Amino acid sequence: MKKIILSLAVLLFSASAMLGQEIKWMTMNEALEAQKKAPKKIFMDAYTTWCGPCKMLDKNTFSNKDVIKYINQHYYPVKFNAEGIEEVNYQGMAFKNPNYDPKRRGRNSQHDFARAMKITGYPSLVFFDEEANLIGPIPGYRTPQQLELFLKMFVDEDYKKITSPEAFQDYSAAFENEFTDSK
Repeated sequence: MKKIILSLAVLLFSASAMLGQEIKWMTMNEALEAQKKAPKKIFMDAYTTWCGPCKMLDKNTFSNKDVIKYINQHYYPVKFNAEGIEEVNYQGMAFKNPNYDPKRRGRNSQHDFARAMKITGYPSLVFFDEEANLIGPIPGYRTPQQLELFLKMFVDEDYKKITSPEAFQDYSAAFENEFTDSK
């Protein structure tokens, strides 16, 4: 009987650990502080509360075990509401959303930080180097396999060798996915 109870306890613990696996999101300010102590690239999910593809990204892509593991290991992951009120202190400037209307439903004013990053659509996946310099935003929804290409391209710094749309096409065609579809 003790063996059965012990086996069930181990099984439940293992299942809860797997279910509890998630991206360790932080604010941009927290990521910038973390970078000062241990340099690592920043991966930002710039979303809005009304955006359907943003919700699909959370449900389908950011719940994937391979995506979770890779982002947590190689990046400081930031969740940023591009129409929210969070103040971001970046490169000596304070970015806010002075036109935010708390009574407004749906779309709201774009945050100054989103504007500075030249975000034009949601979701946008934004990459920063180890010194918090903007590498660039990637607009649109991505599956785990589509996101894998960008995650690895920026971590491995292959993006520095890609100088044309044709070079990116060649890179994409040669890229071998390792992420699975499973959650």
